[in-house]
Amino acid sequence: MGMSSDLVVMGAGPSGLAAAWRAARRGLSVTVLERADHVGGLSASFEVSGVRVDHGSHRLHPATPPHLLADLRGLLGDDLQRRSRNGRLRIADRYVGFPLKPAELAKRLPPGLLAGVARDALTAPLRGAGRGGTYAGALRASLGPALYEALYAPYALKLWGLPGEEIDGDQARRRVTADSPWKIVRRILRGRSSGQGKIFYYPRRGFGQIADALADAAAAAGADIRLGTACTRIEPAAGAVVLHTSPGPGPGRGSGPGAGGGAVSRDPAPDADPTAEARLTAGHVFSTIPMPALARLVEPGPAPEVAEAAGRLRFRAMVLVYAVHEGGRWTPFDAHYLPGPETPVTRISEPANYRTSADDPGDRTVLCFEIPCAAGDEIWATGDFSGVVHETLARSGLPPVDLAGVVVRRVPYVYPIYATGYAEHLAGLDAWAGTIPDVTTFGRLGLFAHDNTHHAMAMGYDAVDSLTETGWDGSAWRAARGRFAGHVVED
Repeated sequence: MGMSSDLVVMGAGPSGLAAAWRAARRGLSVTVLERADHVGGLSASFEVSGVRVDHGSHRLHPATPPHLLADLRGLLGDDLQRRSRNGRLRIADRYVGFPLKPAELAKRLPPGLLAGVARDALTAPLRGAGRGGTYAGALRASLGPALYEALYAPYALKLWGLPGEEIDGDQARRRVTADSPWKIVRRILRGRSSGQGKIFYYPRRGFGQIADALADAAAAAGADIRLGTACTRIEPAAGAVVLHTSPGPGPGRGSGPGAGGGAVSRDPAPDADPTAEARLTAGHVFSTIPMPALARLVEPGPAPEVAEAAGRLRFRAMVLVYAVHEGGRWTPFDAHYLPGPETPVTRISEPANYRTSADDPGDRTVLCFEIPCAAGDEIWATGDFSGVVHETLARSGLPPVDLAGVVVRRVPYVYPIYATGYAEHLAGLDAWAGTIPDVTTFGRLGLFAHDNTHHAMAMGYDAVDSLTETGWDGSAWRAARGRFAGHVVED
């Protein structure tokens, strides 16, 4: 069986869905391939004990460009709520509020640490700008040894699994320059808080409502979103790209309520062979899957040395532990950041505190414990996380929970790891990907890049804008890639 589309989008995360919606509105025939049985990827929401939860802590940052925010407001209406941030960061065995308040930091941080920060501020001109080398070198130079050793060194080891000396300086520039809890020193020295991080936007039904709304809008515009469908082989040819897909269970977004009616049902025909592969021809392909995975699908693939380099690019995995707490809300805070070595958990979020919703039960809540790891390691293989929940709270000075249940999800691709030497490995793979006829890669996984949801949507929009009636506008896409390189994660 064969079909054809003007555009095939691989992956139904925010970047792929934004591209599908924009392209379908332009009148292009669009097919989205998603191997999971739901849209959204890591941006999807689901239910635990009657509470809508996310894959970790997600927010729509106020840095979202006005045109993107307007589009999301148009899709979500009043369900897109404007919220005030109310988090806490643990440093030197005590908590400070987030957004950070310099006066509170001066009162709460140990005198020795404050003295070290002040000393490092005075000696900053002697250290240089800290713009090169490793994560450790960049942050020791820019922020000073005192703050680096107290906060960033243990944080790096937990989040990326490597000491700062083995992480490229790009990791610091992409993550630590964000308006996040980790920018303590700038708050202290400036004597004022940044207003940008004080608010955020969040949907009433969980962060995944954004992806659901994008998918519904794309389907209403005519896009065919195929869930449970994996691409098994890509064959670029003259004037077209042939994709082979394997069938999967689950319906697509058909013409039911809220689904529009533009999508084709994924229910197989009565006489269809459930094991047969399907063949799809595309005028152009947008790939948002991991770039190393794309290299394994394309035939012919990259040169052996490029494939070998691609194998050295790694993503950090994560175990997400959802603890059901009986007795109402656990704390008034939306998230607790735990950079210290006393627990493998980096953050605990309480999704119900991110929103106002009458749907949330009053007699229980759910906490999400984020535990970075490597796929297959001891943490990944752990079966019972109830002990980790209790020990983390006790060691972090947090209230206990009345634990009524634990749900665990394991995610193999979360953060790209910018280990020293990554740029050289990535450059060859990226250059090869740029030579695949009529195939374009973008998104967090597609570009091996850190991003936020608004960055992902911007990539999808720019990709469609580079797809003109006369062909692919390479110069417009190069300009867009230049903008993407300046993305900094907003936490």
